Amino acid sequence: MTVTDVAPSGVRPPVLDAAGAVEAAAAASRHLAEGAGQRDAERLLPTDELDRLSASGLLGVTVPRAYGGPGLGAASVAEVVRLLAVGDPNVAQIPHSHFVYVNALRLNATTEQQAFFFGLVLDGRRFGNAQSEVGTKHVRDYRTVLTRDAAAGEGDDWRLDGEKGYSTGALLADWIPVLAHRGVDAAGEKGPLHVAWVPRDAEGVTVVDDWDGMGQRTTASGTVRLEGVRVPDDRVVPYHLTFDGPQTYGAFAQLLHAAIDTGIARAALGDAAEFVTTRSRPHPDAGVERAADDPLVVRAFGEVELAVRSAEALLREAAAAVDAADADLTAESAGHASLAVAAARASSTAASLEAGTRLFEVAGTRSALDSLNLHRHWRNARTHTLHDPAGWKVQHLGRWAVEGRLPPNHGQL
Repeated sequence: MTVTDVAPSGVRPPVLDAAGAVEAAAAASRHLAEGAGQRDAERLLPTDELDRLSASGLLGVTVPRAYGGPGLGAASVAEVVRLLAVGDPNVAQIPHSHFVYVNALRLNATTEQQAFFFGLVLDGRRFGNAQSEVGTKHVRDYRTVLTRDAAAGEGDDWRLDGEKGYSTGALLADWIPVLAHRGVDAAGEKGPLHVAWVPRDAEGVTVVDDWDGMGQRTTASGTVRLEGVRVPDDRVVPYHLTFDGPQTYGAFAQLLHAAIDTGIARAALGDAAEFVTTRSRPHPDAGVERAADDPLVVRAFGEVELAVRSAEALLREAAAAVDAADADLTAESAGHASLAVAAARASSTAASLEAGTRLFEVAGTRSALDSLNLHRHWRNARTHTLHDPAGWKVQHLGRWAVEGRLPPNHGQL
């Protein structure tokens, strides 16, 4: 397969600079917002919306300049994801894994692998993910394995078998990066973790649309089953090496989660303001003609605005810290990036839940009508913020404040 003739539309998407990426994301956000409520209510998967995203060039913003991309940093990507989440956090969550695995390629792939896959990204191709496994306690317990495929008649081919859950975006992806142990020794011990890159339509790959979460309903975060999938050796990339030294891989992934929650918070606050200024009735004791002039309502809006602005500011600070660490990567700079992201993650969790809840407090009884579907903001926030407990982000911040201890070096920080 070449990398010059595979663009879904036949036309390669534009290469966006930082300003162009933000402009494209803002335009996409406005478009996404128009149908977000209906897609959530009817669980309509955002197929057309993702095709537009592929054509926009936004999926290619992190491709390094050496391979024809703009090589944008964490600050630009976080703002892109935040804007998309304001429009529809379901759509924003789907390319989360795409950006994370593009980063994995940047860190660990060979130059030949990078040329191939970065070319696909610039053509608008989407990466999903098949990482988590239901019923396992730790990544080392994952059961998905790559074994030598002797039946294929080629010594450098692998056979991939396993089952993954919470595989966000896999259903609508072109390629699925699968986290798997490479090899099993005579004693049954599994080898180090690698990423096996498989086409979505490869033989033996089944993606089941069985995600039934109360929120983030249209992320297509279902199950991926892998039965005897043939994987060439040049489609296997090390993963375990990521954490052998200082890294921002985990901080970058967590930063984008914070961007999604921050976007949810801003969208909930915006919908609350629109409802209060156009539909809510004032409380008789307020002595005002409009609910928007009720001093208790105005104060509540001010409190939520403060929380949302704080989350947005911490998101920008965290993104800057990740970019700074990437420019001069040491254990200390990576640790400080993780702390900054932990603060953003904890703040965005609180802000999104507060905005989604207090929306009803300020808007009144009619805002709770199921037909309006305003509760999707809280459902989305509550579901997405469960990815990683905010309490542990605060715990790491506390340990730093008390004794200057940097957080551990792993993929969730």
